[in-house]
Amino acid sequence: MIISSPEFQTVIIFHMKTSDFSRHLSGFLTKYLPGTLNVSNNTIASYRDTYKLFLTFWEKRYRIRPEKLSISIVTCDAILEFLDWLESERGCSISTRNQRLAALHSFFRHVQKESPDNLFEIQRILLIPMKKAPKPFIKFLTLDEVEILLSQPDIASKSGRRDLTLIALMYDSGARVQEIIDLQMKDIRLQEPSVVNLHGKGNKSRTVPIMKNTSILLRKYMDEQKCRSLQDYSTLFCNQQKQKLTRKGVAYILKKYVRSAYANPNFTRKDKITCHVLRHSRAAHMLQAGIPLIYIRDFLGHSSVTSTEIYARLNDEIKRKAIEEAYIDLNIPDYPSWQEDADLMDWLSNLV
Repeated sequence: MIISSPEFQTVIIFHMKTSDFSRHLSGFLTKYLPGTLNVSNNTIASYRDTYKLFLTFWEKRYRIRPEKLSISIVTCDAILEFLDWLESERGCSISTRNQRLAALHSFFRHVQKESPDNLFEIQRILLIPMKKAPKPFIKFLTLDEVEILLSQPDIASKSGRRDLTLIALMYDSGARVQEIIDLQMKDIRLQEPSVVNLHGKGNKSRTVPIMKNTSILLRKYMDEQKCRSLQDYSTLFCNQQKQKLTRKGVAYILKKYVRSAYANPNFTRKDKITCHVLRHSRAAHMLQAGIPLIYIRDFLGHSSVTSTEIYARLNDEIKRKAIEEAYIDLNIPDYPSWQEDADLMDWLSNLV
């Protein structure tokens, strides 16, 4: 039976208005991001975490449950209050705060086309600027420290051989940790010149060269894993349960060998060594070898060379060498000493 009374229609319209936030958010996460923007699953997951926190904030601060939240009551002041809440109560860094704001900006840019009656307030939200933060110091290992780290896995064991291949490839390719754990057997080409095909942010792929020693490690490892063919879609790095490694799993492996590397007195890096530090280290060593930034940009998969320029400020040695190479000898002539001017000395003596 179809009910078409004005009273019933009014209730339906009111319900849609009061729950439009959930409707917009569901469409944004399930259709707009993966379908229209074609963003990666990791980006969607990151955005989803932002909206979980946002809904939690509204329920704790304003006692408004997610199903009752509407676009019309989400104001610029409320967004600013949410951002302050992230820093003050959850202890988030400025970088994390800005990431959450970027996710909200993306959502409201999408919503403004479907909710023009709230356009003015949405425009105010979109004008909220990113918070300035001091530029972080980029940590990286020296070449000697990388060699020490790679000497830690026990290659007499199967897991040790896997770990050595994992860490060596992560450094040599400059890959992000997600790019490493997503690798499949088919993404490796061991014929000269050896390359690995990485699938990065925004579903972008790039092919990067790998050095001979890394290629040898990969060949032995893949033979041990019984790689069937170049069309093998099996995951390259798995755990003992034959499941794909997780980000936490890779971080645990690296942490274990970093801890043992500290026993070597030449391993002096006392900062926290993460998987991304290996990526930074590779970029720093390429820069020290004289490779132009634009090539390092393509190697790392950066969308802009601006992101790569941070490596030019990594250490004083790079700065010193660059300054020395740019130095111009002006050949300024020596000025005579005023004490050797006899007339000047006589004049000064008469003054006394």
